[in-house]
Amino acid sequence: MTKYLHRFILGLIVLASFILMLNASSQESAIMDELAHIPAGYGYLRYLDYRLNPEHPPLVKILSAVPLLFQNLNFPINKSAWQTDVNGQWQAGAQFLYESGNDADKIIQWSRFGPMLLTLILIFFIYVWGKELIGRWWALLPAFLFAFSPTTLTHGHYVTTDLGAALGIFVALYYFIKLLHQPSSKHLIFAGLAFGIAQLMKFSAVLLIPFFIFIIAVFFFWKLYYDWDKISANRFKKISLQALYCAKTLIFVFIIGYLLVYLVYLPITLNYPIEKQIADTKYILTSFTNGLSDINIWMAGNKILRPIGEYMLGVLMVMQRSSGGNTGYFLGEVSASGWWYYFPVVFLIKEPIPSLILIFLAALFCSYNIIKKIRAVSLSLRQSISALSDYLNTHFPEFAMLAFVIFYWAYSIKSPLNIGIRHILPTMPFIYILTAGALKKWTSKTFLKTALVVILILWYFTETLTASPHYLSYFNQLGGGVNNGYAYVVDSNYDWGQDLKRLKNFVENPPAGEKIDKIAVDYFGGGSPRYYLEEKFEQWQSAKDNPVYYNIKWLAISINNLQNALGKLHPGQLRNPEDEYSWLKEIKNPYQPDYKAGKSIFIFKLF
Repeated sequence: MTKYLHRFILGLIVLASFILMLNASSQESAIMDELAHIPAGYGYLRYLDYRLNPEHPPLVKILSAVPLLFQNLNFPINKSAWQTDVNGQWQAGAQFLYESGNDADKIIQWSRFGPMLLTLILIFFIYVWGKELIGRWWALLPAFLFAFSPTTLTHGHYVTTDLGAALGIFVALYYFIKLLHQPSSKHLIFAGLAFGIAQLMKFSAVLLIPFFIFIIAVFFFWKLYYDWDKISANRFKKISLQALYCAKTLIFVFIIGYLLVYLVYLPITLNYPIEKQIADTKYILTSFTNGLSDINIWMAGNKILRPIGEYMLGVLMVMQRSSGGNTGYFLGEVSASGWWYYFPVVFLIKEPIPSLILIFLAALFCSYNIIKKIRAVSLSLRQSISALSDYLNTHFPEFAMLAFVIFYWAYSIKSPLNIGIRHILPTMPFIYILTAGALKKWTSKTFLKTALVVILILWYFTETLTASPHYLSYFNQLGGGVNNGYAYVVDSNYDWGQDLKRLKNFVENPPAGEKIDKIAVDYFGGGSPRYYLEEKFEQWQSAKDNPVYYNIKWLAISINNLQNALGKLHPGQLRNPEDEYSWLKEIKNPYQPDYKAGKSIFIFKLF
């Protein structure tokens, strides 16, 4: 029994994570990106047509659409959003979910089982790699931290690409490291397929190309130094052969990966008319000024290469989006140019405090040991290189993980696209494994240290249960908690449109003594207020002035919209004065609503 206890515990962790995600999902409306991703995935599978949502790879969307094929659904293929519009994803999504006689909640819920499955697979893989590095019992810690992270429980149940990216990148690096240490045809194929899967999850996985080049270069030079004395004869020839082998290995990984990309894109572009693909590509890349756009347009018109052309279009669209930024609210300011300190700050206020303490203790322990060794021995350059070589010999996977975390965070910090902690989700499994490995050494044979770790784990789990089911709006105590995190940052960190069903419940079941005949709604998200509220709904914006003048006595505003209307403008940022809810500020404190729907929709009684 003891032999299998760790597996039983892992099973409980996986099951509990799934239950928490399912519970949250069942109470939430569609978030913003799902409005585009769900109809796109259905279009790929049902009609083998990729005209919707080309800026994201297909795998998560395809997996999410599989349950929908077994339902009798109406899809708006006769509407202009599908027939003539260029990437009419938002309109097609609204028509598919809310205007075609379908049960929107049923579609959304079934679609989310795909991402939840990917989440559970990633928890399992975290345990598998953790077990290889730190043992089967300590491997439960990173699996536990990831499984019950509010960020995981949030994005693990949405039809978006962020959790898929985390899974794809994690598995790709796992098999790539295996290939380097245990070269074989099997590991080469697995590494190539895992790399391809990562590319099919999210376009940010393109960063694996330079990262794999870096890792294999480090591996080559380390092996060269480590085996230097063993290759005294024909040294130049042997070094050249080893370099050629590393280059061939890398090339074959990329070839296998992109062959998989091609094979997945091929069937889902079969019914995408080639003339429309060319026209759509030209239109989308109008503002793309370098020569890659011409190559992409040519590939779109080539019957053999157009699946790769569609993949390439998505990569170029992401490059456009990343360089252009996104207007958002952060620490009282509204800007489209981004903030270099965005991700460090958001991580510190969104990650639960107990896990921050665990990460800090692990980092402090490792830093102390490094400084201690440096002070104890004054190493020459050769000795320092030798020490580094010894470390890589025993801890190369940990080195690769740490290097990826630094690389990915550096890229994210540099990017002006600051819309959520979800963008650094691919680094979190590595952070948790590295933390667990350091804590294992720190707590070795020390009861008090072990007890502290256990207390922090229990605190962490309590935080997760307390926040349920409002995981998207979770902030730790430093960030104001679930109820007040919006003061620091919004968008997919706090308000992504998830509370529209809760607004419906509020309107249908108002507090005692209240009556709601009609409510003005300024909503941000992928839901449809008209679908849920029907005749009681009136679309609203600040510029329409006080709803009371139209005999409407209730107002509901998504906090994301409110913060973007009230936040201080970054120098150079523009906003129309009529969009600043000045009339609301005259009669109410915008941050003290009379009621809330969930955590993200503020409700004001105007009479």
